[in-house]
Amino acid sequence: MSDEEAPDDAGDSDGEEEFEFENTSSGDGAPADGGEASPNEDETNEADAEDGKLAVDAGPEELNERLDEVESELETAETEADLDAVEADLDDVAAMVEAADLPEPDEDDEDAADPRAGLEDRIEGIRGDIEDARGPYAEDVVTDVEEARGTLREAEWTDDGEAEAVAAVETFLAAVEEAGVAVDADAGSTPEAAADALDEATAAIEGAGLDPDEDDETLAALVEAAETLNDDLEAAETWDDLSVREKMTAQGFYDRLTPENRKDFPPERSVVRIAEQENDPERVLMALEYFTSEFMEERAIDALRRMGSEEAYDAMMERARKRDVPAIEVLGKIGDDRAVETLVDFIQDDGNPPLQKAVLRALGEIGSEEATQDVANRLVAESPAVRSNAARALGMIGDTRAVDPLANRITEDDDDSVRAAAVWALNRISTEEALESAAAYADADSFIVQHEADRAADALGKAKQEI
Repeated sequence: MSDEEAPDDAGDSDGEEEFEFENTSSGDGAPADGGEASPNEDETNEADAEDGKLAVDAGPEELNERLDEVESELETAETEADLDAVEADLDDVAAMVEAADLPEPDEDDEDAADPRAGLEDRIEGIRGDIEDARGPYAEDVVTDVEEARGTLREAEWTDDGEAEAVAAVETFLAAVEEAGVAVDADAGSTPEAAADALDEATAAIEGAGLDPDEDDETLAALVEAAETLNDDLEAAETWDDLSVREKMTAQGFYDRLTPENRKDFPPERSVVRIAEQENDPERVLMALEYFTSEFMEERAIDALRRMGSEEAYDAMMERARKRDVPAIEVLGKIGDDRAVETLVDFIQDDGNPPLQKAVLRALGEIGSEEATQDVANRLVAESPAVRSNAARALGMIGDTRAVDPLANRITEDDDDSVRAAAVWALNRISTEEALESAAAYADADSFIVQHEADRAADALGKAKQEI
């Protein structure tokens, strides 16, 4: 095409520097100027083709200038559409950086700059600035309000904290109204009621159809109100904010303590002593929950063991499941049949005689015949102390099915303490058969066996006289 035939706008430019992808070859692989392609150029074009992209004839300086232009556009952007346009321009520059043949840093120089990494970092920074410039949106407000609603429903508030939480919601609802969004909701007098009010506020905000461009001031006010709400709830008092003494004071632990009855040190020991005297297991359980010292734990457990209060069952069972011997002892004093299923599992632990002894005593005190067979099985345990406790437990349970196993133990066991325990158990069962079996050993060569057998003979004689 001659110069005269060229289009009128050929070569025209708006005066601004433009960066274009450079096609380094013609369709047949020859250079665009018709010359011969060098071997290196052919290899470069082939690699570019395999990557599915074209090379960019732009260096770090030109690309940084283009990013300067994007930043200028961002500074003047006023609407979401403006920001969309800025982001599109940034995407173009990012594509150019990816395709550009940029110099690599000198591997021998640790301080050498990496042009590509620098450009990519700058691009990511601008992307963050674009996101920061967007909104606010109604969704941002709703997200903050939902966080506050969860806090209201999940936090363990103190009495003061409940009042502070409700007041925070009242302030938020007033701010929403002031921003121009009508909310027909009342914060009520409890955190749960306040959370329900936030549900209504959320629905009102979502239904207001707020536009981030046209209603930006309203949305900004709502975002600020929601952030203030979360800050106020964070500042409201919860149980986690209190010290142990503050928590216990708030729950009335020290209410019964006076200068006259405060005789022990620390004062908490006096509280436990007074609670035991007044048969108040809840106060003792409170001490057990909050105090971690071994000293106070022992004082509390001792009090619960002596009280044997049903109110302590759940707390003791939780500990007993971890094979806690003192808690098992308390369960025995409570005497609740529900503990049997758990306790019988522990008496098979031959490697832990102290645990077996505690469990056997507890089962005997509970007195459930459901445990008879499991307890009788321990009459042949390796430890004499375990066998002795098993015999006594059977006597306390009082199941007549245990008479024969106990009588056999008197005959077969070579430990006098076990034989004496078996005679004692037969005395405790106290049927005629049991007493006769026990009385048969009145002439035993062991004093402790003979003593228990004499008691059985006396009981048997009295029973026959009454008949």
